[in-house]
Formats: sequence, C-alpha cells, structure tokens
Amino acid sequence: MRKFGLITALAAGVALTATSAIAQTTIKYSNDWKWEGPAAPMLMALDKGWYSEAGLDVSMDTGKGSREAIPRVASGTYQMGSADINSLIKFRDKNPDLKVTAVMVIYNAPPFAIIGRKSLGVMGPKDLEGKTLGAPAPDGAYAQWDAFVKANNIDASKVKIENVGFPVREPMLAQGKVDAITGFSFSSYINLKSKGVGEEDISLILMRDYGLDLYGNVLIVNPNFAKSNPDAVKAFVKATIRGYQETAKNPAAAVKHVLNHNDVAREAVELERLEMALAQNIITDEVKANGFGGADMARLERSMDQIADTYTFSNRPKGGDVFDPSFLPAKADRMIP
Repeated sequence: MRKFGLITALAAGVALTATSAIAQTTIKYSNDWKWEGPAAPMLMALDKGWYSEAGLDVSMDTGKGSREAIPRVASGTYQMGSADINSLIKFRDKNPDLKVTAVMVIYNAPPFAIIGRKSLGVMGPKDLEGKTLGAPAPDGAYAQWDAFVKANNIDASKVKIENVGFPVREPMLAQGKVDAITGFSFSSYINLKSKGVGEEDISLILMRDYGLDLYGNVLIVNPNFAKSNPDAVKAFVKATIRGYQETAKNPAAAVKHVLNHNDVAREAVELERLEMALAQNIITDEVKANGFGGADMARLERSMDQIADTYTFSNRPKGGDVFDPSFLPAKADRMIP
C-alpha cells in the first residue's frame, strides 16, 4: 500500500511538472542590438530563471538596430522586443491599424548621439557644417537627425551624409574617412576607443543635451498577443524590471550574464558600457523619483510635438496609443533598490 502511495505521489508530481511546462506562455523577444553591457538586466533575468518562474518560456534574439524590432513585433514573428519609441511613433502614424504598443521605458534618456573627433574639427553641432557624417540608415540616432538639425540651427545642406554600415561606422571615423558618426553613445564611444582613438580626441555630442527631450528605447508588444495574454506581458515586464533593479545594485555581477551570451565580449569593456548606460540613460532623476519603466505622458506628448517639427503626421497617435502603463507593476515595486 505504501509503495502504491509512493508511486501515485510520484506520478502526480510528474503530471504537475508536465502541466506547468505546458502552461508556460511562449515569448520570442527581439533585442535592438547585439548582446552588450546594456542588455545585462534582461540576460540576467533569463539566466536566473525569473521569466521561467513567472510561467514564461522566453527566447531572446539579437537585432541590427533600434528600429528593426518594430516590424518583427508588428508581424507577430516576435511577441515582444526593444525599439526606439520615436520610431514607433512614426510607425504608428504610418500604420494606424498595426497597434504595436510600448509597455515599459528602458532608456528614460535616449543614448542618441553624434560622435566626432576634435582633431577633425568636430566639437559641437555647428561644427558638422562642411563635414561628412557617417550614418547607418537604420540607426535610431540618425532617425532624429532632422529634429537635431532644427534644434541646433544647422545648415543641413552643408553636411554630407554618407550611408555607412554598422560594422564599419567606428572604423571609418577612426581612420578619418568620415568626420563624425551617429550612434548610441555607449556603443560608439567605447567602440571608437577600442579602435585606438584617445578619449581626449572624442567629441560625444548627446542629442538630449542639445535640444531633444525624447525618450529612448522601450519594450514593445504585439497587440494581439497583449490582448490574449495580458498576464504574460505583465509577468515579462515585472521580471525585466527585477533585472534592472538587481543590475543597479551590482553592475559588475550583472555584466557577467552578457559574457554568457556573447563569446567575443570583453568583461571590462562591457562593464564600462553598462555603467555608462546606467548613469546617462537608465537611472535618471525621473527614474529615481518614479521607478523603472514608466513614462510621463506630458513629456511624451511634448516629444511628439518635437517630432512634428520635422515630420508631417498623417494619423498622429496620442501618447496613450503609443505607451500603455497598465502592464507595469505598482510604483513601489519598480523603485531603485
């Protein structure tokens, strides 16, 4: 009898485990870029099983730019992803029936930047006149070029734009084949140093310091998936925020998870990149006051006004159409530890 009871209990345990596995919701996530330091919070959540604990079967893929995830998620190929919210706003304007929505702000201050070399005569925005700017067409920073030009009274006709690929962007600047490039600050700055350009020669022109009060990357979700699986989206966001909270406490420990997914990454380089992103883009005064993930809707609307300065809307979305805060945990659960 005891043996039968043990067998029954074991069978029940196996059945429970199988049921739990079946019940897990599958989420394919598209990152905006390669696995570098700033991705540490999400990779930590994946490696430590926080998504799995929340009933999610999560897989993560790299991307090729901060706009690429938008069509991936809109098509349903991926359920969630990381993308530039300003590009999402324009996407929603052009595709009003594809209601891809942001559910969490990642970069409260965008890392959009112009990176130049002082030895090539680029120290500020106006210095770009008469120069060649290397800009990958899919680059999220380059997507803000028109607004940056207007905010800084740059004569764009005097700037030669050269469409360069992401892999050759920093090497071309290091070799002096272009005078400046567009990019994410923490990526291009550190990549440029790795090409032998000294810090004293690098001009890091952060667009947010020169007139652009925009948000940066956000977590986005496929609308059909969000409608059918709201609890799964909430669980994904909560586990992700836990990753950011733990990373804020110990970046050096968090960055090791990047090395788990990127064989060529160097720990010191990615830690510097992560710490740069935390200080400049992720842990801002707004985040310190309100916690990770949220958006100030008045600020978001103002950013859309700024986009409208250089972009003609046909079906301008409202802030609430672009960002849905209902998937965020309570404020108390989103604060920096």
